[in-house]
Amino acid sequence: MTTAVDRFRAAVDNRDLGALDDLFTEDIRLYSPVKFTPFEGRPAVLGLFGVLLRTFEDFRYVGEFAGAAQTSADGTEAPSAVLLFRATVGGKEIHGIDLLHLAEDGGRIKEFTVMVRPASAVQALGEAVLAGLVADGLAPAP
Repeated sequence: MTTAVDRFRAAVDNRDLGALDDLFTEDIRLYSPVKFTPFEGRPAVLGLFGVLLRTFEDFRYVGEFAGAAQTSADGTEAPSAVLLFRATVGGKEIHGIDLLHLAEDGGRIKEFTVMVRPASAVQALGEAVLAGLVADGLAPAP
């Protein structure tokens, strides 16, 4: 049986933004390592993913763990998955995790948290993502 996590991984592997649209709840929240407040709502998160899919070089998932965890939004426990990844941005190698919280039906993602290291990679990622968001008209120029 194909899960929401499997479909998410396939969409990212194929850089298929359209496939991500069906995977996110309308009120999804994405917590970024470079922004204090979350990106909220499907349009904002899809816009961010459009930038991310262009920004990451050599992106690949290298591991997966499944379980349950409390969400940040309301503290409820939800089925969850941690996806470990490696990528390059601006010549900096990134090690990171995507923490996905699934909706009650298990078929869509309702909350998403990204954590990356090292700090120099976080800075390079933040600069590249901001430039992409500005270029796409999704954020004001600094």
